[in-house]
Amino acid sequence: MKLSTTQRVKRSRIYAMTRDIKWRLENYVSQDERRRFRVLSLAPKGPSKGDVLFSRLNRAFFLNPGGAIPPAHQNLWESYQMAMIFLELGYSVDVIDYTNNSFIPRKDYSIFLDVKWNMERIGPLLNKECIKVLHAVTANPLFQNAAEMHRLLALQQRRGVTLRPRRQDWLNWAIENADCATVLGNEFTLSTYRYAGKPMYSVPLASPTSYEWPKGKDFDRCRKDFLFFAGAGMVHKGLDLILEAFAGMPEASLTVCGPVEKETDFVAAFHRELYETENIHTVGWIDSSSAKFVEITNGCVALIHASCSESGCASVITGMHAGLIPIVSYESSVDVYPSFGVVLNSASVEDIRDAVRLVANLEAPRLEEMARTAWQQARQRYSPENFTAEYKRAIDRILSSAHKSCTSPGPEVAFK
Repeated sequence: MKLSTTQRVKRSRIYAMTRDIKWRLENYVSQDERRRFRVLSLAPKGPSKGDVLFSRLNRAFFLNPGGAIPPAHQNLWESYQMAMIFLELGYSVDVIDYTNNSFIPRKDYSIFLDVKWNMERIGPLLNKECIKVLHAVTANPLFQNAAEMHRLLALQQRRGVTLRPRRQDWLNWAIENADCATVLGNEFTLSTYRYAGKPMYSVPLASPTSYEWPKGKDFDRCRKDFLFFAGAGMVHKGLDLILEAFAGMPEASLTVCGPVEKETDFVAAFHRELYETENIHTVGWIDSSSAKFVEITNGCVALIHASCSESGCASVITGMHAGLIPIVSYESSVDVYPSFGVVLNSASVEDIRDAVRLVANLEAPRLEEMARTAWQQARQRYSPENFTAEYKRAIDRILSSAHKSCTSPGPEVAFK
């Protein structure tokens, strides 16, 4: 039987492979979309005090039963733990994804928590007694966007190259529409939201990974070995400045860990520094829970991070947990003191070199003392246990302030 052209095409191997790929992509997208728009309702063990609408990353709530939360980023664990805190406080919790742009509230909520865009959309639809809480996980987006663009402009003027921005965020008016906010990070991040005049409560970020103290580490041997470890946005994170600093400082070495290869324009602009400079070693992306990461950190004395905008930088905190001395920009939003680290005067090439040389020239016992203090600070302040305690404390204060406002004149504004 003679086949038509259409029949021949449908029986071809290429057609079958294309159809299979199309089906798999559509199935993958539909699964992701289903998760994005799903609503998960959680109930406390005892009688419910009220309902909380929780708008944050919801992926952690749809993992396989009994499966561990991946340590790739603290926001998965943090989202799950925050919901558990509300359950422990006796509230029922409705979980939606922060990108869910179609959810409409159908009940009276006691508390609404959001991280970005739903505050402006959903806030006006809620009952007036509902307490609207922004959980700020970045610096104010207008500040963040401007800071990254300023860095890119400075790079353009310095080296004659225009790179793509990687950390631009859609603007939101969450703080304007919220009653108050919990803020990851320190005074730097708080300062980017203070214009709104809302009560804010600082909560320390928790690292998803911790490490034992590196016994037997040779601080005299590694005194001149430094680590850059960060996520996306190489210019935003200051890697361009750090590379230029180390390229002119051959007596010190730098290991680069981060998704550099995904930013092809950055790689093209800094190929010589990344791959052709003897004292700079580019590893690329690395899992912070891996043995390879521990091996790298045990061979370095300090982590250097020169970001232009953060809200409690997870990379810096992870480095401290691994026993590295932090050398950071003020905008990295981690409290660092001379007893265990260095805060850069400015994120300039010369300031980076001065900080590196300062650390590299310290005696080995002093380096070990600083590294151990950084490690202890991380375990005490940036632990899951401390995050849980501090976040619960912040919510207790928010609820208490809301109760007082019903019985006393004027709002209570509290800054920590």
